Amino acid sequence: MKLFISVVSLLLIAFCSYYFLSKYHSAFEADQACHAEKWNLYKEDSRFDCDHDLETDQWILFEIVPNHMPAKVVKRFRY
Repeated sequence: MKLFISVVSLLLIAFCSYYFLSKYHSAFEADQACHAEKWNLYKEDSRFDCDHDLETDQWILFEIVPNHMPAKVVKRFRY
């Protein structure tokens, strides 16, 4: 039982550490990372863009889909 509690505690600490330490420190850093990745991967392809989501504190790299379908999220940049 002690081993189980130790393993669960270790996994919880690892998850929390990853979640809180993998974020950007500011909206500016997340914005720069989003636009840099957009430029490096997709150059001037007008189907891809970055947008700021105020409710979830993140920048989102997304692909615009034709025929008025919802956009596809490529990557999220949390801050």
